[in-house]
Amino acid sequence: MCGCAGGPSQEKMAIVFYNCENFFDTVDDPLRDDDEFTPWGKYQYTRRMYLQKLHNMAIVLQSMGGEEGPVLIGLAEIENNTVLNDLVQQPEIAGKGYSYQWYDGPDARGVDVALLYDPIRFVVIESEPLHVPLDSGRTRDILYVQGVLAGDTVHVLVNHWPSRRGADGQSAGRRAAAAKVCRDAMTTIWQERPGAHIIVMGDLNDNPADSSISKVLGVAASLSGIRNETLYNPFAAMYARGEGTEAYMGQWNLFDQVMVSGGMRYAGAGIYRPPFLQSRLKGYEGTPKRSFISHRWVNGYSDHFPVVLYLYKK
Repeated sequence: MCGCAGGPSQEKMAIVFYNCENFFDTVDDPLRDDDEFTPWGKYQYTRRMYLQKLHNMAIVLQSMGGEEGPVLIGLAEIENNTVLNDLVQQPEIAGKGYSYQWYDGPDARGVDVALLYDPIRFVVIESEPLHVPLDSGRTRDILYVQGVLAGDTVHVLVNHWPSRRGADGQSAGRRAAAAKVCRDAMTTIWQERPGAHIIVMGDLNDNPADSSISKVLGVAASLSGIRNETLYNPFAAMYARGEGTEAYMGQWNLFDQVMVSGGMRYAGAGIYRPPFLQSRLKGYEGTPKRSFISHRWVNGYSDHFPVVLYLYKK
C-alpha cells in the first residue's frame, strides 16, 4: 500500500501520520525561536509562501484515505493553532469538517504535535499533553487523546521524539525517555481498562528495529500470536525491506510509524509516496519533495513521506 491514491474501500478507515516539516505561520512569537520563518528571517518566509504551504499540505491530506478521507491525522512540526485553523479551512479539505486537538508545548522552536479528526466518526472524550522529563533541555510533549471510534473507545498517542542531534548516546537516551513516557501511559491505560485499544503514531526519530521502539515500547513486528495488550508495528517489515519515509545522506530511515494494539481490526498499512510527493531534482530523485532546499523555497511539501494505517470498520 505505498503511494496508492485510491486508498481503502468503504469498509476501512484510514489513520494517517504526517511530519509537515516546519509548518510555521509568518508571525514572530517572542517566546519561541521562530525567527527563521518570518519574512526577515533566513528563509525569507513570506505570506505567499505560507499560503502555498497550507495549500500543499491540504492537497496531500485530500488525496489520502479514499472518498471519506482519513478519520484521524496525526501531525508534527505544527507551530500553533493559527496554522491548524488555517489548514482545516483549506478548500481541499474544508468539507470534511475536521476538528483538532493541540496543546502549546515546551519546544524551544515552538513546534508541536496535533491530531486532526473527523468529529462524526471520532468523538473525543478527553485529551492532555504528556510531558517528557529530560536531564537537560526541553522536548515536545506527547499528545494523548481518548475518543470513540466506530463504537469502540480508543486511546491515541501522538509523538515527535527528540531528533538525532549531538552525541549519539545522548540523543538516543532522550528518545528512550520519550518512549518510556509513552509506554508508561499505555501501561496505565491497560491497568485501568484491560484490553483497551491503543494507537501510537509519530515521527519517532528512530527506526523500528531501534531499542526505543523494539525494547522500551515492546513492540511486536508480527501479528502472529500477538496479545491485546501489545503494540503491532507493520512498519518493521517495511524497514527490513529497505523502505523509508525520509532520506539523510543517501540513506533511508523509517522514522514515521503508526502502531496499533493487538485487539484492533488491522487492515493494512503503507508509506504514502505518489509521484507528486517525490523530488525530481538531480541528486534528490525519489526522496520527499520538501518545501525548502537549503534556504531556497522550492514549493514542495515536506522532508518526510506520510504514513497510513487502515482499520476495518465494525
